Amino acid sequence: MVGVAIATPAAYALARFRFVGKERGVWLLMATQMFPGVATLVPLYLLLEKLHLLDARAGLVLVYATTAVPFCVVQLRSAFEAVPIDLEEAALVDGGDAFAGVPPRGAPRGAPSLAVTALFAFMSAWNEFILAATLMSREDSFTLPVALQRYVGEHGASWGTFAAGAIVVSVPVMALFYLAQRHIVSGVTAGGVKG
Repeated sequence: MVGVAIATPAAYALARFRFVGKERGVWLLMATQMFPGVATLVPLYLLLEKLHLLDARAGLVLVYATTAVPFCVVQLRSAFEAVPIDLEEAALVDGGDAFAGVPPRGAPRGAPSLAVTALFAFMSAWNEFILAATLMSREDSFTLPVALQRYVGEHGASWGTFAAGAIVVSVPVMALFYLAQRHIVSGVTAGGVKG
């Protein structure tokens, strides 16, 4: 969610304003999506070590937010570009400001894209294993996927406990999907009927 909050104004600026380096910036954001998170593991580890954030949830939140920002910016930028500029100009005529189309004020048009982007960002952080397993070494700071891995060992596995834990881990994702379902469906069907 932190990544979505940071990415929303950046995506709006990339979709609506003209400035030097805009196209190169978008290409650079897209290029960061070509590399897996593991490729940044060593620099992230060293950075968190310098900041004394290893084994801290704040460090993991920082890592997940910064790795989610490029994806969120690219997704939301294309969504904001799909919203007609005429709606924002009409809001300006009616007394609104230049950011009337930016969620939360522009929520009716931006809610579907925000819901889908937030859901994907949450799912990628919630299910991430390698960064969490490397950056966290204390058992009390493990994320759920790392804690679940402890039930499968080299010489044996507690499959019943692992399966029960996997169901518990999937419940928040299903709940968020259920809550965002209305926005996801409206985003898919938006613009399907001319009127």
